[in-house]
Amino acid sequence: MGSVPFLLKDQKLSTGKGDLAKMTHLQAGLSPETIEKARLELNENPDILHQDIQQVRDMIITRPDIGFLRTDDAFILRFLRARKFHQTDAFRLLAQYFQYRQLNLDMFKNFKADDPGIKRALIDGFPGVLEKRDHYGRKILLLFAANWDQSRNSFTDILRAILLSLEVLIEDPELQINGFILIIDWSNFSFKQASKLTPSILKLAIEGLQDSFPARFGGVHFVNQPWYIHALYTLIKPFLKDKTRKRIFLHGNNLNSLHQLIHPEFLPSEFGGTLPPYDMGTWARTLLGPDYSDENDYTHTSYNAMHVKHTSSNLERECSPKLMKRSQSVVEAGTLKHEEKGENENTQPLLALD
Repeated sequence: MGSVPFLLKDQKLSTGKGDLAKMTHLQAGLSPETIEKARLELNENPDILHQDIQQVRDMIITRPDIGFLRTDDAFILRFLRARKFHQTDAFRLLAQYFQYRQLNLDMFKNFKADDPGIKRALIDGFPGVLEKRDHYGRKILLLFAANWDQSRNSFTDILRAILLSLEVLIEDPELQINGFILIIDWSNFSFKQASKLTPSILKLAIEGLQDSFPARFGGVHFVNQPWYIHALYTLIKPFLKDKTRKRIFLHGNNLNSLHQLIHPEFLPSEFGGTLPPYDMGTWARTLLGPDYSDENDYTHTSYNAMHVKHTSSNLERECSPKLMKRSQSVVEAGTLKHEEKGENENTQPLLALD
Protein backbone atom coordinates (compact mmCIF):
# COMPACT_ATOMS: atom_id res chain seq x y z
CA MET A 1 0.00 0.00 0.00
CA GLY A 2 1.09 3.60 -0.43
CA SER A 3 2.39 5.94 2.22
CA VAL A 4 -0.04 7.57 4.63
CA PRO A 5 -0.98 11.05 3.32
CA PHE A 6 -1.31 14.17 5.44
CA LEU A 7 -4.30 13.87 7.75
CA LEU A 8 -6.65 16.72 8.45
CA LYS A 9 -6.55 18.36 11.85
CA ASP A 10 -8.24 16.25 14.54
CA GLN A 11 -8.53 13.31 12.12
CA LYS A 12 -8.03 10.00 13.92
CA LEU A 13 -5.87 7.26 12.53
CA SER A 14 -8.09 4.39 13.68
CA THR A 15 -11.74 3.65 12.97
CA GLY A 16 -13.35 2.82 16.29
CA LYS A 17 -17.01 2.80 17.33
CA GLY A 18 -16.96 6.55 17.82
CA ASP A 19 -15.71 7.12 14.28
CA LEU A 20 -18.30 4.76 12.81
CA ALA A 21 -21.02 6.68 14.63
CA LYS A 22 -19.93 9.78 12.71
CA MET A 23 -20.17 7.95 9.39
CA THR A 24 -22.54 9.67 6.99
CA HIS A 25 -25.14 7.86 4.91
CA LEU A 26 -22.71 8.23 1.99
CA GLN A 27 -20.43 5.69 3.68
CA ALA A 28 -23.23 3.27 4.56
CA GLY A 29 -22.46 -0.29 3.50
CA LEU A 30 -18.69 0.17 3.55
CA SER A 31 -16.72 -2.26 5.68
CA PRO A 32 -14.73 -0.79 8.60
CA GLU A 33 -11.53 -1.78 6.75
CA THR A 34 -12.58 0.15 3.64
CA ILE A 35 -13.57 3.20 5.70
CA GLU A 36 -10.13 3.13 7.29
CA LYS A 37 -8.49 2.72 3.89
CA ALA A 38 -10.43 5.73 2.55
CA ARG A 39 -9.31 7.75 5.56
CA LEU A 40 -5.63 6.85 5.27
CA GLU A 41 -5.15 6.65 1.50
CA LEU A 42 -7.75 9.10 0.20
CA ASN A 43 -7.96 11.59 3.09
CA GLU A 44 -11.71 10.96 3.37
CA ASN A 45 -13.08 12.52 6.53
CA PRO A 46 -16.74 11.78 7.41
CA ASP A 47 -16.91 14.95 9.53
CA ILE A 48 -16.46 17.21 6.51
CA LEU A 49 -17.63 14.96 3.68
CA HIS A 50 -20.64 17.07 2.81
CA GLN A 51 -18.58 20.27 2.88
CA ASP A 52 -16.04 18.73 0.50
CA ILE A 53 -18.83 17.75 -1.88
CA GLN A 54 -20.45 21.17 -1.73
CA GLN A 55 -17.15 22.93 -2.48
CA VAL A 56 -16.79 20.87 -5.66
CA ARG A 57 -20.42 21.59 -6.58
CA ASP A 58 -19.82 25.33 -6.07
CA MET A 59 -17.15 25.25 -8.80
CA ILE A 60 -19.67 24.25 -11.47
CA ILE A 61 -20.55 27.88 -12.18
CA THR A 62 -16.99 28.42 -13.41
CA ARG A 63 -17.66 26.18 -16.44
CA PRO A 64 -20.89 27.41 -18.09
CA ASP A 65 -19.75 25.75 -21.33
CA ILE A 66 -20.34 22.29 -19.85
CA GLY A 67 -23.66 20.67 -19.13
CA PHE A 68 -23.31 19.01 -15.73
CA LEU A 69 -26.14 16.49 -16.03
CA ARG A 70 -25.71 14.98 -12.59
CA THR A 71 -24.52 16.76 -9.44
CA ASP A 72 -25.92 14.78 -6.50
CA ASP A 73 -23.75 14.03 -3.47
CA ALA A 74 -23.09 10.36 -4.25
CA PHE A 75 -22.03 11.19 -7.81
CA ILE A 76 -19.62 13.98 -6.85
CA LEU A 77 -18.17 11.81 -4.08
CA ARG A 78 -16.76 9.29 -6.59
CA PHE A 79 -14.76 12.10 -8.24
CA LEU A 80 -13.38 13.21 -4.87
CA ARG A 81 -12.33 9.64 -4.12
CA ALA A 82 -10.69 9.29 -7.53
CA ARG A 83 -8.58 12.39 -6.81
CA LYS A 84 -7.87 11.75 -3.10
CA PHE A 85 -10.14 14.58 -1.99
CA HIS A 86 -8.16 17.30 -3.77
CA GLN A 87 -11.19 19.42 -4.56
CA THR A 88 -9.79 21.29 -7.55
CA ASP A 89 -8.55 18.07 -9.16
CA ALA A 90 -11.88 16.38 -8.44
CA PHE A 91 -13.76 19.22 -10.13
CA ARG A 92 -11.41 19.13 -13.11
CA LEU A 93 -12.13 15.41 -13.51
CA LEU A 94 -15.88 16.02 -13.15
CA ALA A 95 -15.73 18.68 -15.87
CA GLN A 96 -13.67 16.43 -18.16
CA TYR A 97 -16.16 13.59 -17.63
CA PHE A 98 -19.05 15.63 -19.02
CA GLN A 99 -16.94 17.43 -21.62
CA TYR A 100 -15.80 14.08 -23.04
CA ARG A 101 -19.44 13.10 -23.43
CA GLN A 102 -20.30 16.42 -25.09
CA LEU A 103 -17.45 16.08 -27.56
CA ASN A 104 -18.30 12.45 -28.41
CA LEU A 105 -22.09 12.54 -28.52
CA ASP A 106 -22.40 9.58 -30.89
CA MET A 107 -20.59 7.32 -28.43
CA PHE A 108 -23.17 7.96 -25.74
CA LYS A 109 -26.34 7.66 -27.80
CA ASN A 110 -28.34 4.64 -26.59
CA PHE A 111 -25.59 4.10 -24.01
CA LYS A 112 -26.97 0.91 -22.49
CA ALA A 113 -26.25 -2.79 -22.60
CA ASP A 114 -28.91 -3.71 -25.15
CA ASP A 115 -27.55 -1.30 -27.77
CA PRO A 116 -26.63 -3.65 -30.67
CA GLY A 117 -22.98 -2.56 -30.85
CA ILE A 118 -22.42 -2.66 -27.09
CA LYS A 119 -24.25 -5.98 -26.83
CA ARG A 120 -22.02 -7.61 -29.47
CA ALA A 121 -18.91 -6.38 -27.65
CA LEU A 122 -20.17 -7.66 -24.29
CA ILE A 123 -21.05 -11.09 -25.70
CA ASP A 124 -17.57 -11.31 -27.24
CA GLY A 125 -16.05 -10.70 -23.82
CA PHE A 126 -15.20 -6.99 -24.03
CA PRO A 127 -14.65 -6.65 -21.17
CA GLY A 128 -14.46 -9.74 -19.00
CA VAL A 129 -15.03 -9.09 -15.30
CA LEU A 130 -13.94 -11.56 -12.63
CA GLU A 131 -16.30 -12.28 -9.76
CA LYS A 132 -13.54 -12.46 -7.16
CA ARG A 133 -11.66 -9.32 -6.15
CA ASP A 134 -7.93 -9.34 -5.54
CA HIS A 135 -6.26 -9.18 -2.14
CA TYR A 136 -6.58 -5.36 -2.14
CA GLY A 137 -10.30 -5.53 -2.90
CA ARG A 138 -9.83 -4.39 -6.50
CA LYS A 139 -12.05 -5.59 -9.32
CA ILE A 140 -10.19 -7.38 -12.13
CA LEU A 141 -11.18 -6.67 -15.73
CA LEU A 142 -9.92 -8.86 -18.59
CA LEU A 143 -9.46 -8.18 -22.30
CA PHE A 144 -8.56 -11.01 -24.67
CA ALA A 145 -7.34 -8.92 -27.58
CA ALA A 146 -7.38 -11.70 -30.20
CA ASN A 147 -11.15 -12.00 -29.82
CA TRP A 148 -11.55 -8.66 -31.58
CA ASP A 149 -13.29 -9.57 -34.84
CA GLN A 150 -12.92 -6.29 -36.70
CA SER A 151 -15.71 -7.19 -39.14
CA ARG A 152 -18.08 -7.61 -36.18
CA ASN A 153 -17.07 -5.09 -33.50
CA SER A 154 -15.79 -1.57 -34.02
CA PHE A 155 -13.12 -0.35 -31.62
CA THR A 156 -15.55 2.38 -30.57
CA ASP A 157 -18.22 -0.14 -29.58
CA ILE A 158 -15.65 -2.08 -27.53
CA LEU A 159 -14.66 1.16 -25.79
CA ARG A 160 -18.35 1.96 -25.18
CA ALA A 161 -18.86 -1.50 -23.64
CA ILE A 162 -15.86 -0.98 -21.36
CA LEU A 163 -17.04 2.49 -20.28
CA LEU A 164 -20.57 1.21 -19.65
CA SER A 165 -19.19 -1.66 -17.57
CA LEU A 166 -17.14 0.77 -15.51
CA GLU A 167 -20.23 2.97 -15.01
CA VAL A 168 -22.04 -0.03 -13.54
CA LEU A 169 -19.13 -1.15 -11.38
CA ILE A 170 -18.30 2.31 -10.03
CA GLU A 171 -21.74 2.48 -8.42
CA ASP A 172 -20.21 0.22 -5.76
CA PRO A 173 -18.57 2.56 -3.19
CA GLU A 174 -16.12 -0.20 -2.21
CA LEU A 175 -14.73 -0.08 -5.77
CA GLN A 176 -14.59 3.71 -5.73
CA ILE A 177 -12.10 3.30 -2.90
CA ASN A 178 -10.32 0.04 -3.80
CA GLY A 179 -10.23 0.52 -7.57
CA PHE A 180 -9.63 -1.73 -10.57
CA ILE A 181 -7.01 -3.85 -12.30
CA LEU A 182 -6.96 -4.40 -16.07
CA ILE A 183 -5.24 -7.40 -17.68
CA ILE A 184 -4.86 -7.47 -21.46
CA ASP A 185 -3.89 -10.80 -23.01
CA TRP A 186 -2.34 -10.23 -26.45
CA SER A 187 -2.03 -13.93 -27.33
CA ASN A 188 -2.68 -14.46 -31.06
CA PHE A 189 -3.36 -10.77 -31.63
CA SER A 190 -2.20 -10.46 -35.21
CA PHE A 191 -0.12 -7.80 -36.86
CA LYS A 192 -3.08 -7.15 -39.17
CA GLN A 193 -5.34 -6.51 -36.18
CA ALA A 194 -2.74 -4.21 -34.64
CA SER A 195 -2.47 -2.23 -37.87
CA LYS A 196 -6.09 -1.13 -37.42
CA LEU A 197 -5.25 0.73 -34.22
CA THR A 198 -4.97 4.36 -35.32
CA PRO A 199 -3.76 7.31 -33.24
CA SER A 200 -7.26 8.79 -33.22
CA ILE A 201 -8.99 5.76 -31.68
CA LEU A 202 -6.19 5.17 -29.19
CA LYS A 203 -6.37 8.83 -28.19
CA LEU A 204 -10.14 8.42 -27.73
CA ALA A 205 -9.55 5.48 -25.37
CA ILE A 206 -6.82 7.26 -23.39
CA GLU A 207 -8.99 10.36 -22.95
CA GLY A 208 -12.01 8.29 -21.92
CA LEU A 209 -10.25 6.07 -19.41
CA GLN A 210 -7.29 8.08 -18.12
CA ASP A 211 -8.58 11.65 -18.20
CA SER A 212 -12.36 11.48 -17.91
CA PHE A 213 -13.46 8.63 -15.67
CA PRO A 214 -13.57 8.60 -11.85
CA ALA A 215 -11.91 5.26 -11.25
CA ARG A 216 -8.71 4.31 -9.48
CA PHE A 217 -6.68 1.97 -11.70
CA GLY A 218 -4.14 0.08 -9.65
CA GLY A 219 -2.45 -1.47 -12.66
CA VAL A 220 -2.71 -2.28 -16.37
CA HIS A 221 -0.99 -5.56 -17.15
CA PHE A 222 0.08 -6.66 -20.65
CA VAL A 223 0.51 -10.42 -21.02
CA ASN A 224 1.94 -12.29 -24.03
CA GLN A 225 2.43 -9.10 -26.01
CA PRO A 226 4.33 -9.45 -29.33
CA TRP A 227 6.94 -6.97 -30.53
CA TYR A 228 4.45 -4.81 -32.41
CA ILE A 229 2.46 -4.18 -29.23
CA HIS A 230 5.70 -2.93 -27.68
CA ALA A 231 5.97 -0.60 -30.68
CA LEU A 232 2.39 0.62 -30.24
CA TYR A 233 2.97 1.24 -26.57
CA THR A 234 6.11 3.22 -27.34
CA LEU A 235 4.10 5.49 -29.63
CA ILE A 236 1.28 6.17 -27.16
CA LYS A 237 3.53 6.47 -24.12
CA PRO A 238 4.04 10.25 -24.49
CA PHE A 239 0.26 10.72 -24.20
CA LEU A 240 0.11 8.91 -20.86
CA LYS A 241 0.48 10.66 -17.53
CA ASP A 242 3.47 9.71 -15.38
CA LYS A 243 1.12 8.10 -12.88
CA THR A 244 -0.43 5.97 -15.64
CA ARG A 245 2.92 4.93 -17.12
CA LYS A 246 4.10 3.73 -13.72
CA ARG A 247 1.08 1.44 -13.50
CA ILE A 248 1.50 -0.27 -16.87
CA PHE A 249 3.38 -3.56 -16.59
CA LEU A 250 4.71 -5.47 -19.61
CA HIS A 251 5.00 -9.11 -18.56
CA GLY A 252 5.48 -10.86 -21.92
CA ASN A 253 5.09 -14.58 -21.22
CA ASN A 254 6.48 -14.21 -17.71
CA LEU A 255 3.44 -15.03 -15.60
CA ASN A 256 5.59 -15.17 -12.48
CA SER A 257 5.97 -11.39 -12.60
CA LEU A 258 2.19 -11.07 -12.96
CA HIS A 259 1.66 -13.33 -9.94
CA GLN A 260 3.91 -11.15 -7.82
CA LEU A 261 1.36 -8.35 -8.25
CA ILE A 262 -1.89 -10.34 -8.53
CA HIS A 263 -1.91 -13.59 -6.58
CA PRO A 264 -2.78 -16.77 -8.55
CA GLU A 265 -5.77 -17.54 -6.33
CA PHE A 266 -7.51 -14.49 -7.84
CA LEU A 267 -6.78 -15.37 -11.48
CA PRO A 268 -8.33 -17.84 -13.95
CA SER A 269 -6.23 -20.64 -15.41
CA GLU A 270 -5.52 -18.66 -18.61
CA PHE A 271 -3.21 -16.51 -16.51
CA GLY A 272 -1.68 -19.34 -14.53
CA GLY A 273 -4.21 -18.90 -11.75
CA THR A 274 -6.06 -21.45 -9.68
CA LEU A 275 -9.58 -20.37 -10.76
CA PRO A 276 -11.42 -22.13 -13.62
CA PRO A 277 -11.09 -20.74 -17.16
CA TYR A 278 -12.97 -17.50 -17.65
CA ASP A 279 -16.48 -17.92 -19.07
CA MET A 280 -16.86 -15.24 -21.76
CA GLY A 281 -20.60 -14.94 -21.20
CA THR A 282 -20.39 -14.10 -17.49
CA TRP A 283 -20.37 -10.32 -17.58
CA ALA A 284 -22.67 -10.10 -20.63
CA ARG A 285 -25.28 -12.16 -18.78
CA THR A 286 -24.92 -9.89 -15.75
CA LEU A 287 -25.56 -6.72 -17.72
CA LEU A 288 -28.10 -8.04 -20.22
CA GLY A 289 -30.12 -10.26 -17.91
CA PRO A 290 -33.19 -11.57 -19.80
CA ASP A 291 -31.96 -9.84 -22.98
CA TYR A 292 -28.91 -12.09 -23.13
CA SER A 293 -28.96 -14.48 -26.06
CA ASP A 294 -26.25 -16.45 -27.77
CA GLU A 295 -26.16 -19.34 -30.19
CA ASN A 296 -23.80 -21.39 -28.04
CA ASP A 297 -24.56 -22.71 -24.59
CA TYR A 298 -22.18 -21.31 -22.00
CA THR A 299 -21.41 -22.97 -18.71
CA HIS A 300 -23.27 -20.66 -16.36
CA THR A 301 -21.11 -18.95 -13.78
CA SER A 302 -22.88 -17.56 -10.75
CA TYR A 303 -22.20 -13.84 -10.46
CA ASN A 304 -23.50 -12.11 -7.39
CA ALA A 305 -23.53 -8.60 -8.79
CA MET A 306 -25.87 -5.78 -9.64
CA HIS A 307 -28.00 -6.10 -12.78
CA VAL A 308 -28.62 -3.20 -15.08
CA LYS A 309 -32.25 -3.14 -16.15
CA HIS A 310 -33.12 -1.89 -19.61
CA THR A 311 -36.25 -1.92 -21.68
CA SER A 312 -36.06 -5.03 -23.78
CA SER A 313 -35.86 -4.61 -27.54
CA ASN A 314 -36.26 -6.96 -30.46
CA LEU A 315 -32.59 -7.56 -31.14
CA GLU A 316 -31.41 -10.27 -33.47
CA ARG A 317 -29.60 -13.21 -31.98
CA GLU A 318 -25.91 -12.55 -31.79
CA CYS A 319 -23.10 -14.68 -33.12
CA SER A 320 -21.01 -16.45 -30.52
CA PRO A 321 -17.51 -15.14 -29.80
CA LYS A 322 -14.48 -17.05 -30.93
CA LEU A 323 -12.93 -19.34 -28.35
CA MET A 324 -10.03 -17.61 -26.70
CA LYS A 325 -6.68 -19.04 -27.75
CA ARG A 326 -3.36 -18.65 -26.01
CA SER A 327 0.17 -18.66 -27.27
CA GLN A 328 3.51 -17.65 -25.89
CA SER A 329 4.75 -14.19 -26.62
CA VAL A 330 7.46 -13.87 -29.24
CA VAL A 331 9.33 -11.44 -27.01
CA GLU A 332 10.52 -11.44 -23.46
CA ALA A 333 9.13 -8.91 -21.03
CA GLY A 334 11.36 -5.90 -20.90
CA THR A 335 11.56 -2.16 -20.49
CA LEU A 336 11.04 0.02 -23.53
CA LYS A 337 14.09 2.17 -24.12
CA HIS A 338 12.86 4.71 -26.67
CA GLU A 339 9.89 7.00 -27.00
CA GLU A 340 8.67 8.28 -30.34
CA LYS A 341 7.27 11.76 -29.88
CA GLY A 342 6.72 12.62 -33.54
CA GLU A 343 3.24 13.58 -34.69
CA ASN A 344 1.38 11.03 -36.78
CA GLU A 345 -1.62 11.54 -39.01
CA ASN A 346 -4.57 10.49 -36.87
CA THR A 347 -6.26 8.59 -39.67
CA GLN A 348 -3.20 6.49 -40.48
CA PRO A 349 -2.43 3.15 -38.83
CA LEU A 350 0.37 3.12 -36.29
CA LEU A 351 1.81 0.03 -37.95
CA ALA A 352 1.96 -0.29 -41.73
CA LEU A 353 1.60 -3.68 -43.37
CA ASP A 354 3.97 -2.85 -46.20
